[in-house]
Amino acid sequence: MYRKPFLYKIIEVITMTIAHLPRIRIAISACLLGKEVRYNGGHKESRLCSHTLAQHFEFVPLCPEVAIGLGIPREPIRLVGDPQQPRALGTVRRELDVTEPLADYGRRMAAEHDDICGYIFMQKSPSCGVERVKVYQANGYPADGGGSGIYASAFMQARPDLPVEEDGRLNDPVLRENFLTRVYAYAAWQQLCKAGLTRKGIIDFHSRYKYQLMATHPQQYRELGRLLGSIGQHSAEEIGPRYFSLLMAALKKTATRRTHSNVLLHLSGYLKTALSREEKAEMQQLIGQYRNGIIPLVVPMTLLKHHFRRHPHSYVASQAYLQPHPEELSLRNAI
Repeated sequence: MYRKPFLYKIIEVITMTIAHLPRIRIAISACLLGKEVRYNGGHKESRLCSHTLAQHFEFVPLCPEVAIGLGIPREPIRLVGDPQQPRALGTVRRELDVTEPLADYGRRMAAEHDDICGYIFMQKSPSCGVERVKVYQANGYPADGGGSGIYASAFMQARPDLPVEEDGRLNDPVLRENFLTRVYAYAAWQQLCKAGLTRKGIIDFHSRYKYQLMATHPQQYRELGRLLGSIGQHSAEEIGPRYFSLLMAALKKTATRRTHSNVLLHLSGYLKTALSREEKAEMQQLIGQYRNGIIPLVVPMTLLKHHFRRHPHSYVASQAYLQPHPEELSLRNAI
């Protein structure tokens, strides 16, 4: 009777577990879902968010400008002054200053929505923009570099580890894959914390993310390893948050074709005694083609998984890198 290989069983169990978990909650600027909440009564619907991603996540739409009492339609606001500490003022009535209400709402939403695992902000918005938002000077021209929206800045300061991204940047396949990898890592950590944080749980979590970290920030992987080397001297509650903050900062760095290729070569090393000379040559060829930009990551990754189904390895099977997000998202098809 045919029996499924051990690795295949593990991947199948992980996939089934993901499928039966409640959908991950992500906060999002309401206008990106097509809600008519902008200053002109319109919206800025992102089809990527409202149609594609909405099939996989539970979105929590928020509009800070409406929430603090500004009407629809309303006088536009813009950032003015010091790019590091701008004020949000009316474009017609300069006495209209909504800086503090926006910041207060940001801090309040960060505390209330403690179950979200990511946030997609509206780009260039004086309330919701993450970076490069125009900050106007006394001469009427915007400062070089720009700043952050008042609400977004307050929210991010209150939740520094939360994965955030702007809608426009998500159209870049590499940035989209990076953001959603962080979202799923954040969700996995929250599940670990809910189950009860232990030293062993932290070590196991770090072990699972070894190759994902090697693809994004190999230096930080070594730093995290050194941090956990002293875990016996600290409680899980003390070292866990420190570890997780460093992990999320490391995962924010985008992987490259070079670093992905290095990880693929490392993983294929576990098969060196199992594959024939021809199979090894094929694996090396596909990794080389990926590194040179000829084929997408999904091609060598699919072959690698095929070989591990035939020649299972329990440590490799535990790696988040093999399946950091559901296959249905097709995130590695375009990188």
